[in-house]
Amino acid sequence: MKKDITYHWGEDHLMITLGNRIQPRIRVLFCAEFLFTTGMATIFLLQSFPLSSHFIHWIAALGAAVIYLLASYRFLARMYFHEKVVLDKDGLTIIRKTPFVQHRRQYDWRGIGPLHYAGKKPKSDHTLKGGCFDYFGFETHEYLIQSLHHEGNLSFTYGSCVVHFARGIYSWDAEEMVHIMRLFTGPMLRLGPEWERMLQEHEIDEN
Repeated sequence: MKKDITYHWGEDHLMITLGNRIQPRIRVLFCAEFLFTTGMATIFLLQSFPLSSHFIHWIAALGAAVIYLLASYRFLARMYFHEKVVLDKDGLTIIRKTPFVQHRRQYDWRGIGPLHYAGKKPKSDHTLKGGCFDYFGFETHEYLIQSLHHEGNLSFTYGSCVVHFARGIYSWDAEEMVHIMRLFTGPMLRLGPEWERMLQEHEIDEN
């Protein structure tokens, strides 16, 4: 499901297709959640049979059907999430798409603040990390939760809001992506101070 980042140069725009970049262990977590939820719905459904005129049986069957629908919607929307970034002379557009809906937000260059690379937010080590004491994998669980709720590794301020995008894009991909974005935008794309070091390291690696 994970695909390489692709770049399409049009006459007056640059389209960056990020695709679906969910980590394998996060996919496993989504699958486990789906199976658990549908399993609970199946229990409700079995308890409702045989269907009769009893009001409780019909409510249980209807509740099971709703849970099936919600679980399927949530699972498919997460597993088949795709993201695109379009740059033109007016601004930057972020397109997020699932099998059910597409969100498109456009931001004017004049209001976009410096672009930052966030990566994963730093966090302190769990007290049971390492050694023979972390029997239940608390540290791993915390990293999974952090990845699960991460909004995106690139961000900028727009007015009073912070806009996050580029889920699952890590430093080596972000450096290449920003390098190509700058080729198209020139000075319109402003960068945070962290990029000076990151892009220098990227150029050294290329040489």
